[in-house]
Amino acid sequence: MTSSISVRDNPSRHRFEAESLGEVAVAVYALTDKAITFLHTIVPDALRGQGIATQLVLAGLASARERGLRVIPQCPVFAAYMRSHPETHDLLADEGRALLGV
Repeated sequence: MTSSISVRDNPSRHRFEAESLGEVAVAVYALTDKAITFLHTIVPDALRGQGIATQLVLAGLASARERGLRVIPQCPVFAAYMRSHPETHDLLADEGRALLGV
């Protein structure tokens, strides 16, 4: 896992971004007043296997927690992470709970 990658929120593009080696990995989201829906996570081939998708998930969930937003993990990467990490279930919106079956 690469620890030198920093993740930033780019609100104007509705995504979290992690840049390395001239490539950008992203977690795309939609935002409402009360919830954040994670739609897609895209990691370029050159950046795979470095834990960048997990870093995007962690940054997205931390942001949701800080902002008091409920999470709807439509993205399979976010859904898989949240399904296997029960400590994140308190963030789930009702629709998110239904998606994960929790």
